[in-house]
Amino acid sequence: MADEVKGGAGKVLGTLFKVILGIAFLVVGVAAVLRWGKLLIMIIKGCIGLFLILAGVITLAIAKE
Repeated sequence: MADEVKGGAGKVLGTLFKVILGIAFLVVGVAAVLRWGKLLIMIIKGCIGLFLILAGVITLAIAKE
């Protein structure tokens, strides 16, 4: 019975740690987007062509089968 309680507490602490870490990553991610928003838009615009090329190659590879 003591092992079950100890295992349960460790599982709860592990889950709590993951939730706190996830929230921290979300906060840092939002801060980064707010800080470098214009640069992010420029990078996304620059990648559109490469993304379309990749989508075309994948589509042709699927159609070949």
